[in-house]
Parts: sequence; structure tokens; C-alpha cells
Amino acid sequence: MDAFPVDDDGLIRLDTTRSLGFNDRELQRACERGELDRVGPGVYAAPADRTPEERHRLTVLAASTTNDVVISHSSAAVVHRLPMLGPDLSRVHITSATTDRGYRRGHRYLHPGWLAPADVVQIDGVWVTVIERTAFDVARSSPHGFAGALAVFDAALRAGADRDRMAGYARRPQTGVAVARRALLYADPLSENPGESLGRAQMIEAGLPMPRLQCEIYDIDGDFVGRPDYEWRDGSGRRVVGEFDGVGKYLKYLSAGESAETAIRREKEREGRLQDLGVIVVRWTWRELQRRRMVPRVRAQLLAVGMIESSDPANPAA
Repeated sequence: MDAFPVDDDGLIRLDTTRSLGFNDRELQRACERGELDRVGPGVYAAPADRTPEERHRLTVLAASTTNDVVISHSSAAVVHRLPMLGPDLSRVHITSATTDRGYRRGHRYLHPGWLAPADVVQIDGVWVTVIERTAFDVARSSPHGFAGALAVFDAALRAGADRDRMAGYARRPQTGVAVARRALLYADPLSENPGESLGRAQMIEAGLPMPRLQCEIYDIDGDFVGRPDYEWRDGSGRRVVGEFDGVGKYLKYLSAGESAETAIRREKEREGRLQDLGVIVVRWTWRELQRRRMVPRVRAQLLAVGMIESSDPANPAA
């Protein structure tokens, strides 16, 4: 492959290659041979096994911005490395304070909107909305509604965003603001990923009692047993815990040199220790969340141990 000039972001820009004597056809041939990937208009990168978010981030870094025409919404969330629930990354989202009309064109989605100086920040050479404004814009426009809003607010709080500042954005009348306001009331930085947020959103919408998140459980000897994703406990000491088995659940906590099989076996042993303590364990997967099968299973266990009554609104089928 020709030695094309690469900038600090790992990008090869057409205007730079032209200035050094390369012609456009050389870049085109390199793409045809699989030696380069086109990540944006006039911008290329070496091929690699990238996630959709990593690829979108390169596309965003290739964009031209100013402090009043900035990267926003899900594109800004990718720059801030905020996990989202099923984001659409087919276009680069931009907010412009210099126009009152938006458009969707090619790979760009331009939103008109107000931008105060405190709403923008420069990251890796591009202007983006600050993390609080970014989370709010994603929350009010997520195609996944309340669950999508809750997921991005959870992620923003985990990353250190200011809850009051996000609430301040919600005071303006805007499309989707009611959903964003409600989600922010329930947002919790202890929720560790969008899958856990989705599960909690379904619990909230179903009227289930709210669980405690990421609570540590110890045995009678004081030894640590586990930290389940969700926990329900009543005054008599009865406990039900919920575990979301997302992609990479077992791989996240691999020790050095440990295989996935070992991690899975360790997780099963942990579940056995919880059951030895009388803890009821309910597990579910992405597929079960997508099919809305989690809530009935959790409700049945809470009803079985008496944490909810058969006439409870959380059990409308009774």
C-alpha cells in the first residue's frame, strides 16, 4: 500500500494527500484493493475490525465543525463514549445555531437549535455538545422512547454528568421533553449498561417495585458472594435478585489468562452460593427483554415470596 499521510486521529484526508502529490485515483484504487476504508467524504482510514460506534467516531472526527455548528445527539454521544440503546449511526448528527431549518441529507442530519457557549466543548479537534446537552438530546429523540432515554441518562451519570444541569435543559418546551424529564427522575449511575437500563425501564413501566442496584451480598461468615444487577429485599430478609445476561457478561470480569469457560463456571458457582443463602435468582437475556418476557418472570417470583400482593397493581393479571 502507498504510504498515505495519516493524521493524529488515524485518518487519511484527501486534501492532505493532494497537497503531497497523490491523486484521487490512487486512494480509490487502495479502497478497491481493501487497503483503505472510506469513513467520510474525502476521509479514509486503514481497515480494521471496528464496532459501529468506533467506525462512527472516525466519521465524526472527519467532519468540519465550528463552535456554532457542532456535532450533537447520538454522534456526540459516540465522541463522549456514552453507551446508548440501539442507536442509529447511519448519519452524523449536527446542531446549528445559525439556521432555523433542519434537514436530512446523505450522511448528515442537521438540527436547528440554540447553542450557548456553555453547551459546547472541543474534543479531539471537533466541536460537540457537552455531555449533559448530549444526553438530553439523545433522551428526547431516542427511537426507543423511555427506555432509550433512561439508558443514556444512566450512562451520562456514570460518566460524571451533572443531573441538575440535564434537568435544566428539560425546562425548555421541546419535542420529546416529557419523556426525557420522566426518564431523568429514574436515572441511576449504578446501572452498568444499556441492557440493564432496558430491564429497569420495563420494570418501571410495569409498576414493579424498584430494585436496589449492584448491592453486595455476603454469607454468614462475612465472605463476599456476589453483586447482582438487581435486588429486592423485604423486612423479613427474603431476597430476590435479578441478573441480566448480556453479550460479554462473563467476559467482562476475566482474570489474566482465564478462559471464558472458567468465567462461566465461576458465575454458576456464585449463583449456587446465592441459592444456598435462600436467595431466589432470576436471569434473563437480551432476547427475553426484546420479547418482554422478563417482567412476568420477576413478578411471579415476587408474588411467590409475598413481596407483592395478588391485588397489587404490579400484578394486574391477578
